[in-house]
Amino acid sequence: MNRSLASLAATLVAAAALFGASPSTASVFHAFEVSNVPWGDVLNVRKWPASYSQKQAAYPNGTVLSLTGRCKGGMNLDDIAHLPQWKQRQMLRYAWCEVYHDPRNDGGYTTGWVYMKYMTRY
Repeated sequence: MNRSLASLAATLVAAAALFGASPSTASVFHAFEVSNVPWGDVLNVRKWPASYSQKQAAYPNGTVLSLTGRCKGGMNLDDIAHLPQWKQRQMLRYAWCEVYHDPRNDGGYTTGWVYMKYMTRY
């Protein structure tokens, strides 16, 4: 197991313990890939779900990110997982969803928000 994956696993276990979540009640992370960002540009991760919010990090096409499942407007990725891929893309196209990432690449994971128009299920 590489170092960053081991660090992520340890962080997730610690977060579950901190919030008193057992494995049966813990939320599942969803893997999505940054895609459809124009050439030479990046996808910004924001502190809050708005284009004017503070930038936390930026990722190029091909970067795989973990989403928590929570999206703005009360939508949850777990609730739409059973739908066909085309329907999920349609529902998420203009949504902001929460991502769990390491903006400084130092093991300091935090949550932020991405605009789903530039994400596809991995």
